[in-house]
Amino acid sequence: MSIIQSVPIVIYNSVSINDRLTIYTSRNENICWANQVKPSYSLERNLIFKTSDTDDRIYHREQKGKYQLIRRSLSVILILLFVLLPFIQFNGTQAVYFDLLQQQVHLFSLTLFPQDLLIVCLVFILAAFVLFYITQFYGRVWCGFTCPQTVWMLMFNWIERRIEGTHNQSKSLNAQPLSLNKLYKKGLKHFIWAVVSLFTALVFMSYFITVDELYLPFLLFNTSETTLYWVLFFAVCTYVNAGWIKDKMCQHMCPYSRIQSAMFDKSTKLVTYDNLRGENRGARKRSQVKPQGMGDCVDCDLCVQVCPVGIDIRDGLQYECINCGLCADACDMTMEKFNYQKGLISFTNEKNANNNWQRHLGYGSVVTITLTSMLIWANVWQNFEVNIIRDRQALYRVNQFGDIENTFLFKVRNKSSGTKFYQIEVNGLDNAKITGLAKIEVLPGELKIASITVSVDKPLTEYINHVGFNITDIESSSNIVKNSSFYSGSGGW
Repeated sequence: MSIIQSVPIVIYNSVSINDRLTIYTSRNENICWANQVKPSYSLERNLIFKTSDTDDRIYHREQKGKYQLIRRSLSVILILLFVLLPFIQFNGTQAVYFDLLQQQVHLFSLTLFPQDLLIVCLVFILAAFVLFYITQFYGRVWCGFTCPQTVWMLMFNWIERRIEGTHNQSKSLNAQPLSLNKLYKKGLKHFIWAVVSLFTALVFMSYFITVDELYLPFLLFNTSETTLYWVLFFAVCTYVNAGWIKDKMCQHMCPYSRIQSAMFDKSTKLVTYDNLRGENRGARKRSQVKPQGMGDCVDCDLCVQVCPVGIDIRDGLQYECINCGLCADACDMTMEKFNYQKGLISFTNEKNANNNWQRHLGYGSVVTITLTSMLIWANVWQNFEVNIIRDRQALYRVNQFGDIENTFLFKVRNKSSGTKFYQIEVNGLDNAKITGLAKIEVLPGELKIASITVSVDKPLTEYINHVGFNITDIESSSNIVKNSSFYSGSGGW
Protein backbone atom coordinates (compact mmCIF):
# COMPACT_ATOMS: atom_id res chain seq x y z
CA MET A 1 0.00 0.00 0.00
CA SER A 2 1.44 3.35 -1.03
CA ILE A 3 1.51 6.35 1.31
CA ILE A 4 1.43 9.95 0.11
CA GLN A 5 2.67 12.49 2.64
CA SER A 6 1.09 15.94 2.89
CA VAL A 7 3.00 18.90 1.54
CA PRO A 8 2.22 22.59 1.28
CA ILE A 9 -0.04 23.40 -1.66
CA VAL A 10 0.16 26.76 -3.39
CA ILE A 11 -2.27 27.96 -6.05
CA TYR A 12 -1.39 30.98 -8.23
CA ASN A 13 -3.32 32.86 -10.84
CA SER A 14 -1.92 34.26 -14.11
CA VAL A 15 1.75 33.51 -13.51
CA SER A 16 4.44 32.35 -15.89
CA ILE A 17 5.35 28.70 -16.25
CA ASN A 18 8.76 29.39 -14.70
CA ASP A 19 7.19 30.61 -11.43
CA ARG A 20 4.79 27.73 -11.00
CA LEU A 21 5.24 25.14 -8.31
CA THR A 22 6.17 21.72 -9.66
CA ILE A 23 5.20 18.78 -7.56
CA TYR A 24 6.74 15.38 -8.15
CA THR A 25 5.15 12.28 -6.76
CA SER A 26 6.83 8.89 -6.45
CA ARG A 27 4.47 6.05 -5.77
CA ASN A 28 7.35 3.59 -5.45
CA GLU A 29 9.25 5.57 -2.79
CA ASN A 30 6.05 6.80 -1.13
CA ILE A 31 7.47 10.37 -1.13
CA CYS A 32 6.04 13.62 -2.36
CA TRP A 33 8.32 16.63 -2.71
CA ALA A 34 8.34 20.04 -4.35
CA ASN A 35 10.87 22.13 -6.21
CA GLN A 36 10.43 25.86 -6.06
CA VAL A 37 12.69 28.86 -6.24
CA LYS A 38 12.16 31.78 -3.86
CA PRO A 39 8.91 33.43 -5.00
CA SER A 40 9.25 36.80 -6.62
CA TYR A 41 7.11 39.75 -5.54
CA SER A 42 5.01 39.43 -8.70
CA LEU A 43 4.38 35.80 -7.83
CA GLU A 44 3.23 36.65 -4.31
CA ARG A 45 0.83 39.25 -5.68
CA ASN A 46 -0.92 36.54 -7.73
CA LEU A 47 -1.22 34.13 -4.82
CA ILE A 48 -4.80 32.92 -4.33
CA PHE A 49 -4.51 30.20 -1.74
CA LYS A 50 -1.82 28.25 0.09
CA THR A 51 -1.54 25.78 2.93
CA SER A 52 1.49 25.60 5.15
CA ASP A 53 3.04 23.08 7.50
CA THR A 54 5.48 25.65 8.88
CA ASP A 55 5.27 27.89 11.93
CA ASP A 56 3.71 31.11 10.63
CA ARG A 57 3.71 32.91 13.98
CA ILE A 58 5.39 36.30 14.16
CA TYR A 59 8.53 36.30 16.27
CA HIS A 60 8.98 39.97 16.95
CA ARG A 61 12.58 41.15 17.19
CA GLU A 62 13.36 43.84 19.75
CA GLN A 63 14.64 47.12 18.40
CA LYS A 64 16.11 50.30 19.86
CA GLY A 65 15.84 53.70 18.29
CA LYS A 66 14.19 57.11 18.26
CA TYR A 67 10.62 55.94 17.72
CA GLN A 68 10.98 53.06 20.17
CA LEU A 69 12.13 55.53 22.85
CA ILE A 70 9.13 57.78 22.17
CA ARG A 71 6.72 54.84 22.33
CA ARG A 72 8.18 53.41 25.54
CA SER A 73 8.13 56.82 27.21
CA LEU A 74 4.48 57.30 26.25
CA SER A 75 3.68 53.75 27.37
CA VAL A 76 5.21 54.30 30.82
CA ILE A 77 3.31 57.56 31.26
CA LEU A 78 -0.02 56.09 30.14
CA ILE A 79 0.36 52.92 32.22
CA LEU A 80 1.24 54.90 35.35
CA LEU A 81 -1.74 57.18 34.73
CA PHE A 82 -3.99 54.14 34.24
CA VAL A 83 -2.76 52.45 37.44
CA LEU A 84 -2.51 55.44 39.79
CA LEU A 85 -5.60 57.44 38.82
CA PRO A 86 -8.05 55.36 40.93
CA PHE A 87 -5.85 55.87 44.02
CA ILE A 88 -6.25 59.66 43.92
CA GLN A 89 -8.58 60.89 46.67
CA PHE A 90 -10.70 64.03 46.55
CA ASN A 91 -12.69 65.23 49.57
CA GLY A 92 -12.27 61.81 51.19
CA THR A 93 -13.60 59.82 48.22
CA GLN A 94 -12.13 58.27 45.09
CA ALA A 95 -11.58 61.09 42.60
CA VAL A 96 -12.39 59.06 39.46
CA TYR A 97 -15.13 56.53 40.05
CA PHE A 98 -17.89 55.07 37.86
CA ASP A 99 -20.65 54.09 40.27
CA LEU A 100 -22.83 51.79 38.18
CA LEU A 101 -25.09 50.90 41.11
CA GLN A 102 -26.04 54.52 41.78
CA GLN A 103 -25.71 55.48 38.08
CA GLN A 104 -23.20 58.20 38.84
CA VAL A 105 -19.82 59.21 37.41
CA HIS A 106 -17.50 60.99 39.84
CA LEU A 107 -14.70 63.09 38.34
CA PHE A 108 -13.10 64.98 41.22
CA SER A 109 -15.65 67.71 42.15
CA LEU A 110 -17.90 66.84 39.20
CA THR A 111 -20.66 64.25 39.50
CA LEU A 112 -22.54 63.21 36.38
CA PHE A 113 -25.95 61.55 36.34
CA PRO A 114 -27.83 59.85 33.49
CA GLN A 115 -29.43 63.18 32.57
CA ASP A 116 -25.91 64.50 31.87
CA LEU A 117 -25.38 61.92 29.13
CA LEU A 118 -24.99 64.68 26.53
CA ILE A 119 -21.47 65.55 27.69
CA VAL A 120 -20.47 61.86 27.53
CA CYS A 121 -21.67 61.69 23.92
CA LEU A 122 -19.77 64.88 23.10
CA VAL A 123 -16.58 63.48 24.66
CA PHE A 124 -16.78 60.33 22.51
CA ILE A 125 -17.55 62.36 19.39
CA LEU A 126 -14.59 64.62 20.13
CA ALA A 127 -12.26 61.65 20.72
CA ALA A 128 -13.33 60.00 17.45
CA PHE A 129 -12.89 63.07 15.27
CA VAL A 130 -9.60 64.09 16.93
CA LEU A 131 -8.38 60.59 16.03
CA PHE A 132 -9.58 61.04 12.43
CA TYR A 133 -8.04 64.52 12.35
CA ILE A 134 -4.62 63.25 13.45
CA THR A 135 -4.88 60.29 11.08
CA GLN A 136 -5.33 62.64 8.15
CA PHE A 137 -1.94 64.21 8.91
CA TYR A 138 0.11 61.41 10.51
CA GLY A 139 -1.61 58.13 9.69
CA ARG A 140 -2.09 55.47 12.36
CA VAL A 141 0.20 56.97 15.00
CA TRP A 142 -2.48 56.23 17.60
CA CYS A 143 -2.18 52.52 16.80
CA GLY A 144 1.59 52.55 16.79
CA PHE A 145 2.28 54.62 19.90
CA THR A 146 -0.66 54.83 22.32
CA CYS A 147 -3.23 52.11 21.56
CA PRO A 148 -3.63 49.80 24.60
CA GLN A 149 -3.47 46.76 22.32
CA THR A 150 -0.03 47.83 21.05
CA VAL A 151 1.21 48.85 24.51
CA TRP A 152 0.26 45.54 26.12
CA MET A 153 1.35 43.47 23.10
CA LEU A 154 4.83 44.98 23.18
CA MET A 155 4.93 44.63 26.97
CA PHE A 156 4.20 40.91 26.64
CA ASN A 157 6.83 40.64 23.91
CA TRP A 158 9.36 42.33 26.22
CA ILE A 159 8.62 39.71 28.89
CA GLU A 160 8.99 36.92 26.32
CA ARG A 161 12.39 38.24 25.17
CA ARG A 162 13.66 38.41 28.78
CA ILE A 163 12.77 34.75 29.36
CA GLU A 164 13.17 32.99 26.01
CA GLY A 165 15.94 35.14 24.55
CA THR A 166 16.02 36.66 21.08
CA HIS A 167 13.30 36.12 18.50
CA ASN A 168 15.41 33.41 16.84
CA GLN A 169 15.97 31.66 20.17
CA SER A 170 12.23 31.83 20.84
CA LYS A 171 11.50 30.30 17.43
CA SER A 172 14.09 27.59 18.03
CA LEU A 173 12.60 26.85 21.45
CA ASN A 174 9.16 26.31 19.91
CA ALA A 175 10.62 23.88 17.39
CA GLN A 176 12.35 21.82 20.09
CA PRO A 177 10.70 18.71 21.56
CA LEU A 178 9.25 19.00 25.04
CA SER A 179 11.94 19.16 27.73
CA LEU A 180 12.38 20.46 31.26
CA ASN A 181 14.11 23.61 29.95
CA LYS A 182 11.31 24.31 27.49
CA LEU A 183 8.64 23.56 30.07
CA TYR A 184 10.33 25.87 32.60
CA LYS A 185 10.67 28.81 30.20
CA LYS A 186 7.19 28.46 28.75
CA GLY A 187 5.63 28.02 32.18
CA LEU A 188 7.45 31.04 33.62
CA LYS A 189 6.50 33.21 30.65
CA HIS A 190 2.82 32.33 30.79
CA PHE A 191 2.77 32.69 34.57
CA ILE A 192 4.12 36.24 34.34
CA TRP A 193 1.69 36.96 31.50
CA ALA A 194 -1.16 35.75 33.71
CA VAL A 195 0.00 37.89 36.65
CA VAL A 196 0.21 41.00 34.46
CA SER A 197 -3.23 40.23 33.01
CA LEU A 198 -4.73 39.78 36.47
CA PHE A 199 -3.21 43.03 37.68
CA THR A 200 -4.49 44.81 34.56
CA ALA A 201 -8.00 43.48 35.23
CA LEU A 202 -7.86 44.62 38.86
CA VAL A 203 -6.77 48.11 37.84
CA PHE A 204 -9.55 48.32 35.27
CA MET A 205 -12.15 47.17 37.81
CA SER A 206 -10.90 49.76 40.33
CA TYR A 207 -12.63 52.39 38.19
CA PHE A 208 -15.97 50.70 38.94
CA ILE A 209 -15.32 49.39 42.46
CA THR A 210 -13.53 51.60 44.95
CA VAL A 211 -9.91 50.74 45.65
CA ASP A 212 -10.65 50.03 49.33
CA GLU A 213 -13.36 47.54 48.43
CA LEU A 214 -11.42 45.81 45.64
CA TYR A 215 -7.73 45.10 46.21
CA LEU A 216 -7.52 43.91 49.83
CA PRO A 217 -10.72 41.79 49.76
CA PHE A 218 -9.59 40.23 46.47
CA LEU A 219 -6.13 39.36 47.80
CA LEU A 220 -7.73 37.91 50.96
CA PHE A 221 -10.19 35.85 48.86
CA ASN A 222 -13.06 37.74 50.48
CA THR A 223 -14.53 39.37 47.39
CA SER A 224 -17.99 38.83 45.93
CA GLU A 225 -18.67 36.32 43.16
CA THR A 226 -19.68 39.12 40.78
CA THR A 227 -16.40 40.98 41.31
CA LEU A 228 -14.40 37.75 40.96
CA TYR A 229 -16.16 36.91 37.70
CA TRP A 230 -15.49 40.30 36.09
CA VAL A 231 -11.86 40.41 37.23
CA LEU A 232 -11.21 36.94 35.78
CA PHE A 233 -13.11 37.85 32.61
CA PHE A 234 -10.98 40.92 31.90
CA ALA A 235 -7.83 39.06 32.92
CA VAL A 236 -8.55 36.35 30.35
CA CYS A 237 -9.31 39.00 27.70
CA THR A 238 -5.99 40.74 28.38
CA TYR A 239 -4.06 37.45 28.37
CA VAL A 240 -5.60 36.28 25.11
CA ASN A 241 -5.38 39.63 23.32
CA ALA A 242 -1.83 40.57 24.27
CA GLY A 243 -0.33 37.09 24.49
CA TRP A 244 -2.03 35.08 21.76
CA ILE A 245 -4.09 37.17 19.35
CA LYS A 246 -1.53 40.01 19.20
CA ASP A 247 -1.33 41.42 15.67
CA LYS A 248 -4.48 39.55 14.58
CA MET A 249 -6.49 42.02 16.64
CA CYS A 250 -5.08 44.90 14.58
CA GLN A 251 -5.47 43.10 11.27
CA HIS A 252 -8.82 41.35 11.52
CA MET A 253 -10.83 42.65 14.50
CA CYS A 254 -10.16 46.37 14.71
CA PRO A 255 -12.32 48.27 12.18
CA TYR A 256 -9.92 51.22 12.22
CA SER A 257 -7.42 49.37 10.02
CA ARG A 258 -10.09 48.92 7.35
CA ILE A 259 -11.34 52.51 7.23
CA GLN A 260 -8.02 54.31 7.69
CA SER A 261 -7.30 54.58 3.97
CA ALA A 262 -10.41 56.76 3.57
CA MET A 263 -8.69 59.38 5.75
CA PHE A 264 -5.36 59.36 3.91
CA ASP A 265 -4.33 61.67 1.11
CA LYS A 266 -1.04 62.23 -0.70
CA SER A 267 0.07 64.66 2.02
CA THR A 268 -0.42 62.20 4.90
CA LYS A 269 2.85 61.32 6.60
CA LEU A 270 3.23 57.54 6.71
CA VAL A 271 6.04 55.10 7.36
CA THR A 272 7.33 54.74 3.81
CA TYR A 273 10.17 52.98 2.06
CA ASP A 274 12.08 55.14 -0.44
CA ASN A 275 11.87 52.83 -3.43
CA LEU A 276 13.93 55.03 -5.76
CA ARG A 277 16.80 55.19 -3.30
CA GLY A 278 16.62 51.63 -2.05
CA GLU A 279 16.32 49.65 -5.29
CA ASN A 280 17.91 47.59 -6.59
CA ARG A 281 18.37 46.00 -3.24
CA GLY A 282 21.04 43.43 -2.48
CA ALA A 283 23.28 42.04 0.25
CA ARG A 284 26.85 43.32 0.62
CA LYS A 285 29.65 43.67 3.16
CA ARG A 286 30.07 46.77 5.28
CA SER A 287 33.55 47.50 3.91
CA GLN A 288 32.43 46.96 0.33
CA VAL A 289 31.86 49.94 -1.93
CA LYS A 290 28.27 50.07 -3.12
CA PRO A 291 28.12 48.17 -6.43
CA GLN A 292 27.12 50.04 -9.56
CA GLY A 293 23.37 49.98 -10.09
CA MET A 294 22.58 48.87 -6.53
CA GLY A 295 20.42 50.86 -4.13
CA ASP A 296 20.98 51.59 -0.45
CA CYS A 297 18.82 48.67 0.75
CA VAL A 298 21.13 45.84 1.78
CA ASP A 299 18.23 43.37 2.00
CA CYS A 300 18.93 42.58 5.66
CA ASP A 301 15.20 42.00 6.33
CA LEU A 302 15.48 43.68 9.76
CA CYS A 303 12.50 45.87 8.85
CA VAL A 304 10.43 42.68 8.55
CA GLN A 305 11.82 41.07 11.70
CA VAL A 306 10.98 44.02 13.96
CA CYS A 307 7.48 44.59 12.54
CA PRO A 308 4.79 43.70 15.13
CA VAL A 309 2.32 42.77 12.37
CA GLY A 310 4.84 40.90 10.20
CA ILE A 311 4.66 42.91 6.98
CA ASP A 312 7.39 44.07 4.63
CA ILE A 313 7.18 47.85 4.39
CA ARG A 314 9.15 47.68 1.13
CA ASP A 315 6.06 46.25 -0.57
CA GLY A 316 4.28 49.60 -0.24
CA LEU A 317 1.32 50.87 1.78
CA GLN A 318 -0.57 48.03 3.51
CA TYR A 319 -3.60 48.24 5.76
CA GLU A 320 -1.86 46.11 8.41
CA CYS A 321 0.78 48.80 9.04
CA ILE A 322 0.26 50.55 12.39
CA ASN A 323 2.87 53.31 11.84
CA CYS A 324 4.92 52.24 14.84
CA GLY A 325 8.22 53.26 13.22
CA LEU A 326 10.11 50.17 14.37
CA CYS A 327 11.14 49.40 10.79
CA ALA A 328 12.47 52.95 10.47
CA ASP A 329 14.58 52.48 13.62
CA ALA A 330 15.95 49.18 12.33
CA CYS A 331 16.74 50.62 8.91
CA ASP A 332 18.44 53.69 10.38
CA MET A 333 20.62 51.40 12.49
CA THR A 334 21.65 49.47 9.36
CA MET A 335 22.28 52.61 7.33
CA GLU A 336 24.51 53.93 10.11
CA LYS A 337 26.59 50.74 10.06
CA PHE A 338 27.09 51.03 6.29
CA ASN A 339 27.74 54.79 6.50
CA TYR A 340 24.71 55.46 4.32
CA GLN A 341 22.31 58.33 4.80
CA LYS A 342 19.51 57.57 7.25
CA GLY A 343 15.84 57.84 6.31
CA LEU A 344 15.56 55.05 3.75
CA ILE A 345 12.44 54.14 5.76
CA SER A 346 10.88 57.17 7.43
CA PHE A 347 7.72 59.10 8.19
CA THR A 348 7.18 61.00 4.97
CA ASN A 349 4.48 62.04 2.55
CA GLU A 350 4.12 61.65 -1.18
CA LYS A 351 3.90 65.39 -1.72
CA ASN A 352 3.47 68.55 0.32
CA ALA A 353 -0.01 70.03 0.53
CA ASN A 354 -0.48 73.09 -1.67
CA ASN A 355 -3.43 74.50 0.27
CA ASN A 356 -2.65 73.30 3.75
CA TRP A 357 -5.51 75.27 5.34
CA GLN A 358 -8.08 73.32 3.32
CA ARG A 359 -7.03 70.10 5.07
CA HIS A 360 -8.31 71.53 8.34
CA LEU A 361 -11.81 72.26 7.06
CA GLY A 362 -13.35 68.78 7.31
CA TYR A 363 -12.37 67.11 10.58
CA GLY A 364 -11.12 70.40 12.02
CA SER A 365 -14.57 71.96 11.65
CA VAL A 366 -16.25 69.02 13.39
CA VAL A 367 -13.70 69.13 16.24
CA THR A 368 -14.26 72.89 16.63
CA ILE A 369 -18.05 72.50 16.66
CA THR A 370 -17.84 69.69 19.22
CA LEU A 371 -15.52 71.69 21.47
CA THR A 372 -17.84 74.69 21.21
CA SER A 373 -20.80 72.51 22.17
CA MET A 374 -18.89 71.19 25.19
CA LEU A 375 -18.06 74.73 26.30
CA ILE A 376 -21.70 75.77 25.95
CA TRP A 377 -22.77 72.72 27.97
CA ALA A 378 -20.20 73.52 30.67
CA ASN A 379 -21.40 77.13 30.80
CA VAL A 380 -25.07 76.23 31.32
CA TRP A 381 -24.48 73.12 33.46
CA GLN A 382 -25.03 73.46 37.18
CA ASN A 383 -24.09 71.13 40.00
CA PHE A 384 -27.66 70.86 41.24
CA GLU A 385 -31.05 70.18 39.71
CA VAL A 386 -34.55 71.15 40.80
CA ASN A 387 -37.91 69.72 39.83
CA ILE A 388 -41.21 71.10 41.17
CA ILE A 389 -44.43 69.09 41.40
CA ARG A 390 -47.70 70.54 42.65
CA ASP A 391 -49.55 68.79 45.45
CA ARG A 392 -52.17 66.70 43.65
CA GLN A 393 -54.44 66.23 46.64
CA ALA A 394 -55.75 69.81 46.59
CA LEU A 395 -55.40 72.61 44.08
CA TYR A 396 -55.51 75.14 46.96
CA ARG A 397 -56.76 75.49 50.49
CA VAL A 398 -57.76 78.27 52.90
CA ASN A 399 -56.10 78.14 56.31
CA GLN A 400 -57.47 79.36 59.64
CA PHE A 401 -56.20 82.86 58.98
CA GLY A 402 -58.01 83.12 55.64
CA ASP A 403 -54.82 82.83 53.57
CA ILE A 404 -54.86 80.97 50.25
CA GLU A 405 -52.25 78.20 50.28
CA ASN A 406 -50.73 76.04 47.55
CA THR A 407 -48.30 73.20 48.34
CA PHE A 408 -45.38 72.25 46.11
CA LEU A 409 -43.00 69.31 46.27
CA PHE A 410 -39.39 70.32 45.57
CA LYS A 411 -36.98 67.62 44.37
CA VAL A 412 -33.44 68.95 44.71
CA ARG A 413 -30.49 66.89 43.47
CA ASN A 414 -27.03 67.84 44.74
CA LYS A 415 -24.54 66.75 42.05
CA SER A 416 -21.47 68.11 43.83
CA SER A 417 -19.07 66.34 46.18
CA GLY A 418 -19.97 68.50 49.21
CA THR A 419 -23.03 69.30 51.32
CA LYS A 420 -25.04 72.20 49.90
CA PHE A 421 -27.63 74.63 51.29
CA TYR A 422 -30.24 76.06 48.93
CA GLN A 423 -32.42 79.12 49.54
CA ILE A 424 -35.89 79.18 47.96
CA GLU A 425 -37.61 82.46 47.08
CA VAL A 426 -40.98 83.05 45.44
CA ASN A 427 -41.72 85.77 42.90
CA GLY A 428 -44.38 86.70 40.40
CA LEU A 429 -47.21 86.99 42.96
CA ASP A 430 -48.06 90.04 45.03
CA ASN A 431 -47.83 89.51 48.78
CA ALA A 432 -46.81 85.85 48.26
CA LYS A 433 -44.67 84.27 50.96
CA ILE A 434 -43.31 80.87 51.88
CA THR A 435 -44.80 79.38 55.00
CA GLY A 436 -42.26 77.43 57.01
CA LEU A 437 -38.61 76.64 56.19
CA ALA A 438 -37.31 78.11 52.93
CA LYS A 439 -33.77 76.69 53.17
CA ILE A 440 -32.92 73.08 52.22
CA GLU A 441 -29.82 71.09 53.17
CA VAL A 442 -28.80 68.40 50.66
CA LEU A 443 -25.97 65.90 51.11
CA PRO A 444 -23.54 65.04 48.27
CA GLY A 445 -25.30 63.04 45.55
CA GLU A 446 -28.58 63.09 47.49
CA LEU A 447 -32.03 63.68 46.03
CA LYS A 448 -33.88 65.68 48.67
CA ILE A 449 -37.68 65.99 48.56
CA ALA A 450 -39.13 68.91 50.51
CA SER A 451 -42.69 70.23 50.83
CA ILE A 452 -42.95 74.00 50.40
CA THR A 453 -46.18 75.94 51.09
CA VAL A 454 -46.80 79.27 49.37
CA SER A 455 -49.60 81.52 50.61
CA VAL A 456 -51.24 84.85 49.81
CA ASP A 457 -53.28 86.86 52.30
CA LYS A 458 -56.32 87.30 50.05
CA PRO A 459 -57.93 85.61 47.04
CA LEU A 460 -56.50 86.57 43.69
CA THR A 461 -58.54 87.85 40.78
CA GLU A 462 -57.49 84.97 38.54
CA TYR A 463 -58.20 81.32 39.30
CA ILE A 464 -54.86 80.18 37.79
CA ASN A 465 -51.85 82.43 38.33
CA HIS A 466 -48.23 82.29 37.30
CA VAL A 467 -45.70 81.85 40.10
CA GLY A 468 -41.91 81.66 39.91
CA PHE A 469 -39.33 80.13 42.23
CA ASN A 470 -35.71 81.15 42.53
CA ILE A 471 -33.52 78.40 44.02
CA THR A 472 -30.04 79.66 44.97
CA ASP A 473 -26.93 77.79 46.07
CA ILE A 474 -25.91 79.83 49.10
CA GLU A 475 -22.22 78.93 48.75
CA SER A 476 -21.70 79.65 45.04
CA SER A 477 -24.66 82.01 44.46
CA SER A 478 -25.64 80.05 41.36
CA ASN A 479 -29.37 79.80 40.90
CA ILE A 480 -32.11 78.02 39.00
CA VAL A 481 -35.46 79.59 38.12
CA LYS A 482 -38.53 77.35 37.93
CA ASN A 483 -42.10 78.26 37.04
CA SER A 484 -45.38 76.74 38.17
CA SER A 485 -49.05 77.64 38.71
CA PHE A 486 -50.77 79.03 41.78
CA TYR A 487 -54.51 78.31 42.19
CA SER A 488 -56.77 80.70 44.07
CA GLY A 489 -60.47 80.89 44.96
CA SER A 490 -62.92 82.40 47.38
CA GLY A 491 -63.69 79.24 49.29
CA GLY A 492 -61.88 76.14 50.58
CA TRP A 493 -61.09 73.35 48.19
